[in-house]
Amino acid sequence: MAYEDLRDWMAALERAGEMKTIHTPVNPILEIAEITDRVSKTGGPALLFQNVEGHPGSQVLINQFGSARRMNLALEVDSLDQVADRIRHFMDVKSPQGFLDKVKMLPMLAEMGKFFPKTVSTGSCKEVIKRDHLSVLDFPVLQCWPKDAGRFITMPCVITRDPKTGKRNVGMYRMQVYDEHTTGMHWQRQKVGAEHYREALRAAAASHQGSSSPAKAAVDIMARTSGGSLLVEGDRPSGRMEVAVAIGTDPAITFSAIVPAPPDVEEYLIAGFLRQKPVELVKCETVDLEVPATAEIVLEGHVHLDELRSEGPFGDHTGFYSLEDLYPVFHLSCITHRKNPIYATTIVGKPPMEDGWMGKAVERIFLPLMKLTIPEIVDINLPIEGIFHNLMIVSIKKSYPGQARKVMNSIWSLGQAMFTKCIIVLDEDVNVQDIAEVTLKALNHIDPERDIQFTLGPVDSLDHSSRLPNYGSKMGIDATRKWTSEGFTRPWPDEILMDEKTKPMVNTKWKALAQELGLNQR
Repeated sequence: MAYEDLRDWMAALERAGEMKTIHTPVNPILEIAEITDRVSKTGGPALLFQNVEGHPGSQVLINQFGSARRMNLALEVDSLDQVADRIRHFMDVKSPQGFLDKVKMLPMLAEMGKFFPKTVSTGSCKEVIKRDHLSVLDFPVLQCWPKDAGRFITMPCVITRDPKTGKRNVGMYRMQVYDEHTTGMHWQRQKVGAEHYREALRAAAASHQGSSSPAKAAVDIMARTSGGSLLVEGDRPSGRMEVAVAIGTDPAITFSAIVPAPPDVEEYLIAGFLRQKPVELVKCETVDLEVPATAEIVLEGHVHLDELRSEGPFGDHTGFYSLEDLYPVFHLSCITHRKNPIYATTIVGKPPMEDGWMGKAVERIFLPLMKLTIPEIVDINLPIEGIFHNLMIVSIKKSYPGQARKVMNSIWSLGQAMFTKCIIVLDEDVNVQDIAEVTLKALNHIDPERDIQFTLGPVDSLDHSSRLPNYGSKMGIDATRKWTSEGFTRPWPDEILMDEKTKPMVNTKWKALAQELGLNQR
C-alpha cells in the first residue's frame, strides 16, 4: 500500500528501526546540520528533532532517504531494479495490430490509469490557512554551513505551470530565506521551472515591446542577459509568475521532484507510478496551482518578472560553496499547513550524504529509459564521490568502430546528462560498479592522446571550475578494446584468468587450506 503522507512514511521508518527521535535541545543554525552530517557519514538513521531552539513544538525530519535500505523502503521495493523492471515492462508494449491485441492491452491501460493525479476538494494541508501575518520563519528553517548566506529551505517541491501548455512541473530548487515574506528561487537555467519562467518572460517581453512574435521579443531581450536566461535589472518586462511550494510530502512525491523526467511528463504522474496509486491534489488558495493534499506545509506566492536578487553562497553537494548569483524572488501570499506540521529538510555537502542515495536511486530506476535511447548500454555507474554530474562510467556492447564516442555524444544530448563532465566507456564484460576493476581496465586500455576527446557545451550551474558560468568543456574516455577497424594493428593481449578446470579442484580443497593458512573462510 502506498504511503498516505509523510507521517505514514515516518511510521514505517520507525517500525523498521530506521528513524531515531532526538529530544536534546538543538539549534537550527548549524547544529542540526553538524549532527546530521556526522550521522549520515556513518550510514546512520533518519533523525526527528523534537526540541528545536526558538521553535517550541516544532519537529524537523532529516536524512529520511540516507541509505540504500531507506530508498528501497521509500519506494516500497526490495530492490530498485524492481522499479526499473516495471518501467521496462511498460516500454516493451508494442502497438496493437488487431482487435485481439487491443483487448490484451486493456489491463495494462487500466493499470496506467491508476497513476494519473486526481483533484480532491480539500486535504490535511488545509488544516490551518494563513493569509495575514505570514512568516516563513515560523518554521525551523536551517542554516547548514558557516558561510551560507542565511537559512535555506532545502527540500521543497516547487510547483509551476508552463504558461504555453498548462503542464505542471514539480522541481526541487533551494530557497534562501531573505525575510519573513520573501525567499530566493534558485531554479538553475537548464531546469524546467526556469524554462517556465523564461516562457513567462517571453510572453511579457512580446507584450512589452508591442511585438506579435514572442520568439522575436525573446531573442531581442535574451541577447542582453547573463548566461542566456536571467535579465539585468531595469531590462525586464513587468509581470508575475505564480509558484507554490510543498514541504513534507510522501516519499514518492519528494523523490519525483528530483528525477530527470522529460518536460512533457508531470512529476505527479511519476509519483503515482512509483506509489502505484494516484496523487491527490488540492487547489491553492491564492494561486492557480494544485499541491499534494497531504503536504505538511504549503507556501503560495509568485515571482516578479522584473525582480532579481543576489542568492548564495550556499554549501552545496559538490563539497564546495556554490557562488552567489542573481535569481528571482519568491513573494509569499498564503501559507497553509497541517496542525503541528513536521518540517522536512536535508543537508548537502561532501559526500556521502542523503542526496547521494537519492541520486543512486535515479541511476538504477532510469537506466531502462537511457537504454531506450542508447540501446548498446549495458550498465552505468554514477559514483557518489563524482556528485553525479562529474563522472559517469558506462559499459557497452560494442559492435562497430567508434561506438564508444557515439555513446559519449548520445549521453551529452540526454536531458540532465548533458552536464556530465567526464564519461568513461568500457566493454560489456567490465563491472562498472567495481571501481577497482574499472581503474584496472580503463587505465590499461587507453592511449591518452588517441582515446580522450574533449567537447564544449553546457555545464552544471554549480560547476565553479568552468571557464564561464554554465558553459565549459567535457571529456570522454574510450576505454574499450581497440579494433583493427579503429586503426589499432597490434595484438590485443588476453586478460589473465584461471581456467575453469583448476578453480573447482581448488574449491574442494579450500576449506582445509584456509584452516592451515589461518585465513578467514569465505
